[in-house]
Amino acid sequence: MASSPILTTSLPQKQLTTSSSAGGFRLPPPEKLAILLDKSESVDLVKQIHAAILRRNLFLHPYHPVLNLKLHRAYASHAKIRHSLSLIHQTIDPDLFLIAAAINTASTNGLRDQAFLLYFQLLSSETVPNEFTFSSILKSCSSQSVKAIHTHVLKFGLGLDPYVATGLVDVYSRGGDVVSAQKVFDRMPERSIVSSTAMITCYAKQGNVESARALFESVPETERDIVSWNVMIDGYAQHGFPSEALMLFQKLLAKGKPKPDEITVVATLSACSQIGALESGRWIHVFIKRSRIRVNVKVCTALIDMYSKCGSLEEAVSVFNDAPRKDVVAWNAMIAGYAMHGYSQEALRLFDEMQGTAGLQPTDITFIATLQACAHAGLVKEGVRILLGRAGRLKQAYEIIRNMEIEADSVVWSSLLGSCKLDGDFVLGKEIAEYLIGRNITNSGTYVLLSNIYASVGNYEGVAKVRSLMKEKTIVKEPGVSAIEVDDRVHEFRAGDRNHLQSKQIYTMVRKMSERIKSCGYVPDTNAVLQDLEETEKEESLEVHSERLAIAYGLISTKPGSPLRIFKNLRVCSDCHTVTKLISKITGRKIVMRDRNRFHHFVDGSCSCGGFCGPCKRRTEQILSDWSHSPW
Repeated sequence: MASSPILTTSLPQKQLTTSSSAGGFRLPPPEKLAILLDKSESVDLVKQIHAAILRRNLFLHPYHPVLNLKLHRAYASHAKIRHSLSLIHQTIDPDLFLIAAAINTASTNGLRDQAFLLYFQLLSSETVPNEFTFSSILKSCSSQSVKAIHTHVLKFGLGLDPYVATGLVDVYSRGGDVVSAQKVFDRMPERSIVSSTAMITCYAKQGNVESARALFESVPETERDIVSWNVMIDGYAQHGFPSEALMLFQKLLAKGKPKPDEITVVATLSACSQIGALESGRWIHVFIKRSRIRVNVKVCTALIDMYSKCGSLEEAVSVFNDAPRKDVVAWNAMIAGYAMHGYSQEALRLFDEMQGTAGLQPTDITFIATLQACAHAGLVKEGVRILLGRAGRLKQAYEIIRNMEIEADSVVWSSLLGSCKLDGDFVLGKEIAEYLIGRNITNSGTYVLLSNIYASVGNYEGVAKVRSLMKEKTIVKEPGVSAIEVDDRVHEFRAGDRNHLQSKQIYTMVRKMSERIKSCGYVPDTNAVLQDLEETEKEESLEVHSERLAIAYGLISTKPGSPLRIFKNLRVCSDCHTVTKLISKITGRKIVMRDRNRFHHFVDGSCSCGGFCGPCKRRTEQILSDWSHSPW
C-alpha cells in the first residue's frame, strides 16, 4: 500500500496497545478504538488510529462501518475536513449513516457543491434518505434548490419530521419566503424551541415584528433559550424599534434566565446607538465587564459604534485603542465615528494606518466612511478619486460614479443626489434620480430626495408623480423621529407630536423659542417645507418639527447651561439647523445633534460642520451679532 501522511504516523503505545503474557502488544478491539476516537483530544491520535485500522485490515471487520463513521466525525471535529470527506471515497459501498454524516460535514463547512454531489450519489445508489440526510442537505440549500429538496422530503414521507420541518422553515426564512415557511410551520405536529425560533427569525427578517413577538410570547417562558431572545431583540433593533429592543432586554434581565451573551449585547448596543441612549449604553458596557461576557471583536465594534453615534467620541476611541484584536469592521466603525463627528483628518489618518500598520484591505464601507470624512470637510483633493459631490463638482462626480467598473450602491448614489439638492443643481439631481429609478438602484431615500428636489422648485406635480410611484411600488417614507435622553429615559418626538405627558409645557417653550429668534431678525426658511401649503401654514409646520420639540423638552427638563443631545433618524432640515444654531447662542448651551449623516455640535451660534453640511451655508452672523448672551 502506498504511504501517505495519514498512514505513516507511529502508534501511541499507551493508548493503542494492551500487554500480552508474552510481553508483546496487541491492538485494542474495534469497540475500544471507537471509544478512543470519540474521546480523541488531538488529530494526531485520530491519524494513528486510522493507520492502525488500515494496517490490521479492520475494514473487513463487521464493526468497520461504525469505526468509519467515528473516524469521519473525529476528523471533522478537529477541522480536518479534507481527511473527513476522503473516507467516503475510500469506502466500498458506504452506508447511509456515513453518507449522511459526510453531507452534514460538507454543508456545515460551506461546501455546498460537495454536499449536493454526495446527496445525488446517495439517490443514484437507490438508498432511501432518512431524516438526518434531509436535515443535513437543507443546510446547503438556497431559496431556489429548497423547492426540489422539499419535494423529495414529501416523496419519502418525512414532511412532518420535526428536524426536517425545522430545516425547511430555516431555509425558507433565509430566502425571505414567509408564506412557505409559515405553511411548513403550521403543519408541524410538534414544535420545538428550535423550530419556533426559526419562524420568529423569518418574521423578524421581514420586519414583521408583531408576528415575531406574538410567536415569541406563545413559547412557554421556561423553554425560551437565549437564541430566541436574541432573535427578537435583534429583530426590533434592525427594523426601527430600538426602544422595544431595550425594553425586551430589560425584561430578559428581570427574568434572570437565560443569561445574555455577546450576541445579546451587540443587538442591544445597536438599539442604544439608534436613539442616542448614551447612559443606557454605558450601563451595558459595565454589565459586559461584570458579567464576564466575552469581549470579542464584534462586541468591541458594537461599543465603538454605540459611543460614536451617542456623541461620546472619546469613549469610542478608548474602546478602539484597548481592543486586543481589530478586524476591518472595527476599523471601519472608528473611521466612521471620526467622520460623523467632523474629525476628517483623524479619519484619513486612520484610513492610512489601517492599510499600513494593520495591513488590512479597505472594504466598500471603509471607502464610504472615508469619503464622508472628505465630504464633511470639503477635502476635494482627498476625495476626488471616488466622490466629489460635496464641493460642488457634481457633474464630474456623476460621471466618475456612473463609469466605475464596480457598480456603486444606493448609499453612494444617495450621497451624490443629496449634494445636488444642497447645491441647488436640480437639473442634474433630477437626471440622477431618474437614472437610478430606471435601473432600480434605489431605496426610499432616493424617492424622497427626488420629491424634495421637485418641491424645492415648486414642481408639485412632480412631487405627486413621485409619491404615486412610491405607492405603486409599496415604498414607504420613513417617518422623522427625534429623541433625547433625560434621566436615563429616552423621549421620542414626531412632527406635531402632542402625546408627551408634558406636551403643554413643551409647546409653551416652542412658542417662546420662536418669538425670541424672530424678534432678533430670524425669518423662517419655508423652502424647507415640501408640502403645497400657504406661507403661514408652512411657518407653523416648521415650528413643530420633531427636533424642535426634543430641544424644547430638553430646555424645560435639564439644568440651565447643561448640554443637550438630540438624535434624529433623518437628515436635519436647513431651517431647523439655523434655528438650532441660534438657540445655542441665546441659551448658552451646547447642543449636540446627530442626524442621518453626521453629528452637529452647536456652540455659541456656530456648528462643527464648518459650512460643508449644506444647511450651514446660510449666513446667520448678522442676526447673531445683535443678540445678547443672557439665558432664557
